[in-house]
Amino acid sequence: MPEPKLATRNLAKAFGALRVTDDVSLAVVANELHAIIGPNGAGKTTLLTQLSGELRPDRGTVHLDAHDITPMPPYERARLGIARSFQITTLCLDFTAADNVALAVQAREPHSFKFWRSAKREGALREPARALLERVGLGARADLPARVLSHGEHRQLEVAVALALAPQVLLLDEPLAGVGIDEAQALIEILQSLKGTMTIVLVEHDVAAVEALADRVTVLDGGRVIASGTFAEIRNDPTVRRAYLGDVA
Repeated sequence: MPEPKLATRNLAKAFGALRVTDDVSLAVVANELHAIIGPNGAGKTTLLTQLSGELRPDRGTVHLDAHDITPMPPYERARLGIARSFQITTLCLDFTAADNVALAVQAREPHSFKFWRSAKREGALREPARALLERVGLGARADLPARVLSHGEHRQLEVAVALALAPQVLLLDEPLAGVGIDEAQALIEILQSLKGTMTIVLVEHDVAAVEALADRVTVLDGGRVIASGTFAEIRNDPTVRRAYLGDVA
């Protein structure tokens, strides 16, 4: 296997007696889409939160391009190219879709410490924002307040906001959660279009989406890695079938 773009070594985090990540070692190759799956409470979101720097591990390390970034806070990791979406939307609902993305474009600039209204006027921010909205299928919705968009469109907008940061690594926390069939298919197509252009770590409950998208899959159960490989390999793993997929072929 090539040198991983993103890796953890023996990562562990506990809240009291509850071990939410337990000796997790993970290797994500550059430009692959790596899915993290497992039953509820398996530690998937906690792992993602440690990758983004919002939660410090009790022990173990996180590496980006073989450099130890464990001590770095989220904003420093963002500067290195790690962007994240969340299970719960974090959009500015009173701003338009274009405003939300323009602010993210502005945030990646070294001279970004300006009052937000500048993002509403500057063509250097608006043009890439609109291009990103087109990329995620929201070009026609650019001037609508985010609050009037559907839940699925919020998910698409969150992807555009994350892409505005020009990430090398994109961490996605259940982007298909709560969306309808058509919206889920739209999101799957968006993610398929991103494959190979950046490293993506995807936490997702929708097994069909994982099968369609993932180059490799890591399965967590009780905070521990119980299997890692292609979807076909983990699907046929008896430990995985018992813990997550069930015993039905």
